[in-house]
Amino acid sequence: MSLTEHPPEQRRVDGRRASVGWVTAPNPATPVPPPDLPGTLGALRAAGCRYRTVKQELRDNLLARLRDGGPRFAGIVGYDDTVLPEVERALLAGHDMVLLGERGQGKTRLIRSLVALLDEWTPVIAGSVLNEHPLHPITPASRALVAEVGDDLPVGWLHRSMRYGEKLATPDTSVGDLIGDVDPIRLAQGRTLGDPETIHFGLVPRTNRGIFAVNELPDLAERIQVALLNVLEERDIQVRGYQLRLPLDLFLVASANPEDYTNRGRIITPLKDRFGAEIRTHYPADLELELALIRQEADLVAEVPEHVLEVLARFARAVRESPSVDPRSGVSARFAIAAAETVAAAALRRAGLLAAAAAPPGDDEVLTGGPSSTGDVNKVPFLAPEAVARVGDAVSVTSTLRGKVEFESGEEGREIEILGHLLRTATAETFRARLAGLDLSGFTTLVEDGKAIETGELVPATDLLRQVGTVPGLAKVLDRLGVGDAPSAGQAAAAIEFVLEGLHLSRRLGKDVTDSGRTRYAGRD
Repeated sequence: MSLTEHPPEQRRVDGRRASVGWVTAPNPATPVPPPDLPGTLGALRAAGCRYRTVKQELRDNLLARLRDGGPRFAGIVGYDDTVLPEVERALLAGHDMVLLGERGQGKTRLIRSLVALLDEWTPVIAGSVLNEHPLHPITPASRALVAEVGDDLPVGWLHRSMRYGEKLATPDTSVGDLIGDVDPIRLAQGRTLGDPETIHFGLVPRTNRGIFAVNELPDLAERIQVALLNVLEERDIQVRGYQLRLPLDLFLVASANPEDYTNRGRIITPLKDRFGAEIRTHYPADLELELALIRQEADLVAEVPEHVLEVLARFARAVRESPSVDPRSGVSARFAIAAAETVAAAALRRAGLLAAAAAPPGDDEVLTGGPSSTGDVNKVPFLAPEAVARVGDAVSVTSTLRGKVEFESGEEGREIEILGHLLRTATAETFRARLAGLDLSGFTTLVEDGKAIETGELVPATDLLRQVGTVPGLAKVLDRLGVGDAPSAGQAAAAIEFVLEGLHLSRRLGKDVTDSGRTRYAGRD
């Protein structure tokens, strides 16, 4: 943000009685209010505007969406029948709330989605640090300004995206960070220590008329938690003994790990008592919700077939339920999301390496399909291999994502082994769920008489298809996997590799890894 000095004639109204000569200019990324909104207190009154608290605003807007059947919490997956009804009851009751759940359960996402229930634009006194409503000023300076200027008081408009404050609780957080402290610069300007204008307000009062979130509340030092008591109950703040009462208008919500919240007792009892609602979050209840979350959140740089995503979703759930993993820590939903992104990256890397190896010398035109962009009909463009993930690409996940999992103390040194076993289990379960009842004998006959099929990270899809040739039953496999009647080479290769791996895991094919890192599927003998 740049700084802009107000003209002298505006300082008395906009600049808080000429005490502040500099204010922040609007950020270009900040939404611009519509031009037809009232610009003065008189126009605001004439338009019929009335003052509502934040909790009344949330209640009214939530009720409107409940009646209309519109979306209420964008981007929240798997909570429709469990968590969200409790959140809605807390909002309608006007209760501050604390969300309890292990890491990666979407607590912060849920908290941030509450902003959408605020009015899109709300009036504020222009220049007010505390976002005071023109019809309800709370600081002595603002009340004096309203009395002096009256209906000519300039009114600003604040977008709902600017009415959310958040603080990650850390042991070094101070009362000054949250509530406020004396500003030595203003004291140096000649003001007395008892002047309320010498206070530099913290994050909580600066989010007045908005939503303030404290993430991981148990990590906040107990003496700092005391500073939130008045905010939650009396709705005011105290700064270094000042005789100052500010009736803050806030909706306060916190997140915590239930292990910290219940067992360690690190949230002081009076603070627990002041939260009106305690809501437990959870991981996706079933496989479909896990898959929906991956599809929504993963930023995939290559195509990942549905059966590969299902393997990763089952893998994440298996890790979460494994007795070798610390259940108190949990396995974040980010684990499955990162796994999908890693598998897509492996496919993209394969396509890049194969393109570099197969490109004609001196030909810098590399396309993924379609005619030449140059329009030269005599030049045949080089088509780079398509990037489609295969089930074999998931092996890399066991090493790159092991840091996201907290294992039991007795499993040290076996982390990759455990994850590898769980990944094979997830692949076998997906194989049975997707292809149960199909006649796959056509694939087993491919490796009769000592023959083998070789695949691997750097084996092109065309090479794998050439080794396999025409296989009885392949069309039904592709149909079960949702590929369609006209799959690309990469999609067909991904389906074939999945079948071969599934047959190996069901003990119908043998498998070994060559010195070069390639995988060979052959007969059991």
